[in-house]
Amino acid sequence: MRNIAIVPVIVSCWLPGIFFEKAYSQSKLADTILTDNRLDTIQSRALRLLTGFAAGTSYGEVWIRDFNTFIKGSLQVQSKERVREMLLLFFKMQGNTGDIVDGVIDSKKATVGYKYRYAELAPGWAAHKNTVETDQESSLIQAVKKYIDVTGDTSILREKIGDKIVLQRMEDALTYILRERWSARYGLVIGATTIDWGDVQPETGWGVAINDKTKWSVDIYDNAMFVIAINDFLQIKPRNYKATKDWQQVAEGVKKNVRKHLWMTASQKYIPHIYLNGSPFSKTFNERGILYTGGTACAILAGFHTPAEIAAINRQMVLAASKEKHATIGITVYPPYPATEFPNMKPYVYQNAGDWTWFGGRMIQALVLKGFTKEAWNELNPIIDRAIEHKGFYEWYDVQTGEPKGSGDFRGEAGVLFDAITLLRQWAAQNK
Repeated sequence: MRNIAIVPVIVSCWLPGIFFEKAYSQSKLADTILTDNRLDTIQSRALRLLTGFAAGTSYGEVWIRDFNTFIKGSLQVQSKERVREMLLLFFKMQGNTGDIVDGVIDSKKATVGYKYRYAELAPGWAAHKNTVETDQESSLIQAVKKYIDVTGDTSILREKIGDKIVLQRMEDALTYILRERWSARYGLVIGATTIDWGDVQPETGWGVAINDKTKWSVDIYDNAMFVIAINDFLQIKPRNYKATKDWQQVAEGVKKNVRKHLWMTASQKYIPHIYLNGSPFSKTFNERGILYTGGTACAILAGFHTPAEIAAINRQMVLAASKEKHATIGITVYPPYPATEFPNMKPYVYQNAGDWTWFGGRMIQALVLKGFTKEAWNELNPIIDRAIEHKGFYEWYDVQTGEPKGSGDFRGEAGVLFDAITLLRQWAAQNK
């Protein structure tokens, strides 16, 4: 009886202290976020940049995978009509099989070595598709969802493009993936072998297009993006619209098969690739030792992970970043692929362990949304400081020298930082 009586006393004294400490800690963090002027600087710079649609100074095209990540910021400084028309342009360029292009550009400027596509529905425009990717369809559907979230304009779903409304074209895009980019054996989305979310094949040559050297594989990025797109479609689909397929069942199947085939429980990370027609790498190369950060961040956003797994994933990303002097959690992969294995992209260059805020910022968003606000804030700080130091937004950063690389005025970085800061400020306003 004496022991039983003691227990409630201990609990009643101990738990309130924990709750008070947690509430105080949250309040203090909230105040720090709300009073940090650096965030104002980043968001105001981002909005000045997001008056345009092209990916950055090195690109004439509007890329859907980029546009998807800065559309919310665009809607703060551009009319919803202009943003809507840009989204509809991608549906006007949609292929007969339902596929979505990567980029659109003024046809007079279509001078790069892409295989351009033209459409009667979009006079004056040219488009192209990096065929090694399987994220264009998913990116467009996600962008439509974000457009509706910000504007409330659901009429876009009933907009008629040619002989179909947008809702039907969205389903066509999802169906294209099931028909053309699908492994029946694994029940998962496939694509050409690239580095994580990248768009370049290992072998030298024009790496963005499928060719006779292409090695087909399954990876986490394509599958996570597909599930996010399905979930977005289901959330915006009107109740009276009869879908052609049970998309919820498809999404659940992908999630189940991701866990079965790609997720390594013991090491709490993803297998980089499951190969369907042979690996492009040597038999002695241990690809499973490489950490894929971008696709993993998307997997968290897709709802594939428990809080304990998210904590473990985040610790691995932080550890990987600590290995290089100038890295953040935006480091693409770690360690990089050796040049002997990936001759089309040297180590620490571009997608081969370059540092991309474009995906690091998505990990910050994932952490906030999943309740890891303190970690999100701590890991955002070096990213914010870097952007302020370089007085702009860059495509990627060299983790060994800290130098900004690639396209300047990179709207993808501006967009993800704008969104991450918005999420943090919303959390802070609710917890101050």
